[in-house]
Amino acid sequence: MLALPLLWACSPPPPAEAPLRAVRTMTVQPGQAGLTHEYAAEIRARVESRLGFQVGGKLVERMVNLGDQVAAGRALARIDTRDLALGQQAARAAVQAAQVQVELNQADFQRYKELKDKGFISGAELERRETTLKASRAALEQARAQAGVQDNQAGYAVLTAGASGVITSVDAEPGAVLAAGTPVLRLAHDGPRDAVFSVPEDRVDSVRALLGKPGALALKPWGAADAPVPATVREVAAAADAATRTFLVKADIGQAALRLGQTATVAITAPKAGAVIKLPLQAVFERGGQPMVWRVDRASMQVQARPVTVAGAEGNLVLIGAGLAAGESVVTAGVHTLNEGQKVRWYQEPGAVAASGASAAAASPSAPAASR
Repeated sequence: MLALPLLWACSPPPPAEAPLRAVRTMTVQPGQAGLTHEYAAEIRARVESRLGFQVGGKLVERMVNLGDQVAAGRALARIDTRDLALGQQAARAAVQAAQVQVELNQADFQRYKELKDKGFISGAELERRETTLKASRAALEQARAQAGVQDNQAGYAVLTAGASGVITSVDAEPGAVLAAGTPVLRLAHDGPRDAVFSVPEDRVDSVRALLGKPGALALKPWGAADAPVPATVREVAAAADAATRTFLVKADIGQAALRLGQTATVAITAPKAGAVIKLPLQAVFERGGQPMVWRVDRASMQVQARPVTVAGAEGNLVLIGAGLAAGESVVTAGVHTLNEGQKVRWYQEPGAVAASGASAAAASPSAPAASR
């Protein structure tokens, strides 16, 4: 009995009650929401060509620079023509040799024909001479064709623009030895422009449904105050990119006055969905992989974790598809500092006139707010 007071003195003190925290709340109301998905896009030319020489050689001169505006037929670059000129000379010499051989065989055939008419040779000998003449004529045609190829290749030493446009890339510099077809320049043709962007796998079907519909997209250049430019989905990739797992989309913007390479935002508005509740982004938290909100019980002034279904987002608002009913009060800020069953009180703005507990409970949750 004498030791009992000592045991009571050594027992731990009772746990302190959780502080009565003031919270900002809002009364949820159902409504409609039109989801708008935004994507970063780049302005590109409808047709963009990688230009290269049709023959190999050493690049000796480049006449244009990045960003230059060029007209159709303008010379852009040149390779060393010495080897091509030698090949051209050899082909022409082969034509002359074949021509001389034809003339010789023609003369032989004529002499043997006269001998055959006089009966000095057989018909078989004349046929052999005729065959030789025909073969030499065919060799002449072959030599002429080869000379034409060499003439063409000599002309390929100068790279020209096939259409008017602007140089968007330079891939080779003078001094480089290039194989036939190696890209040297990239030319963006004048004409229609496209907005190119990528969409995730779960939204590609909704974008593909907009194919060919005029004005289905709204394009707004970054940093511009002008009105959005209407765009039409022109092409959707059939396969996802191997690295990003997204689908490339090209939208036609016609002749809009936008610069090549300019960045813009593409907005796609989905059909409006009814019976959704909008909450501030900071009102939703996650627990065990499930999105939740704190619901305030007005009778006990305690918070209760309520699982919800997120239907999407609209700017800084989260669209709640299920889990809440109209008229319920939800904590809109400071959700990570609360515990299940914790008592709270309505937050009042500094300087506001104090109201009675009942009137505060009825009026405070009617407007969005944020907890300290």
